[in-house]
Amino acid sequence: MDYLQSRKIKGIILAVGAFLTMFLAVKSWEVIQDISAPKLDRPSLTILGEGKIFIKPDIGQVSLSVVSEAVTVADAQKKATDAINKVFASLKENGVEEKDIKTTSYNINPKYSSYPAPVPMYYPDGTTNPSAPKIVGYTVSQSLEVKIRNLEKAGDILSKVASAGANQVSGITFTTEDPSLVQAEARAKAIDDANKKGKELEDKLGIKLGKIIGFYESGGPYPVYRDYALGKGGEMASIPAPEIPVGENEVTVNVSVTYQIR
Repeated sequence: MDYLQSRKIKGIILAVGAFLTMFLAVKSWEVIQDISAPKLDRPSLTILGEGKIFIKPDIGQVSLSVVSEAVTVADAQKKATDAINKVFASLKENGVEEKDIKTTSYNINPKYSSYPAPVPMYYPDGTTNPSAPKIVGYTVSQSLEVKIRNLEKAGDILSKVASAGANQVSGITFTTEDPSLVQAEARAKAIDDANKKGKELEDKLGIKLGKIIGFYESGGPYPVYRDYALGKGGEMASIPAPEIPVGENEVTVNVSVTYQIR
């Protein structure tokens, strides 16, 4: 075989190879389109599914505040500091870790003899209105956000922090430390519910459901709130610890699944 014939055969082989490569690429693209891209000219059907589970909360969150008043800022701050330090100590003695105690606000506000006038009143001689409100003291408040992990001791903890000096308690919330696991379980139930409804509709309507062309999810865990009020610090020292029922949290996930009808 001479040189020219060899080159001719190699050229034919390369041309055939290129053609086969292009042919396989086109066929592969057609297969991929057939797998992933639904035909939008076909009718579709949207089915709703709901998944609902109940779970006992494993963590409580509560807002505690200390409010102190005095004639001077320094005295009001000292009273508030002494009280909040006792509250800290009470929480730690009852098993609340330092990482679960967070200061959310610290405020210093003047206390007036009456409501402040919106605009000070001045006389021609430069003196002010003698009846204008005057600062007669100061109020210092510090608020904490506390996580309670041992829910069986929640009532006892609240009673003891009241005795230690916390005179405002609000926003008790019972929730789940890791809601993602709970939500995943509810989501699975919602999808199973949608699939079950889809099979029932196939039988009753005489249709066949094809590819999923749409999916939407909503819902999730909802915390349980409890109301609880305290008087001034120290007033509840002799009162038994209140019962704080935790109950169960309802976790609901709704899904919307859109199928293409074959």
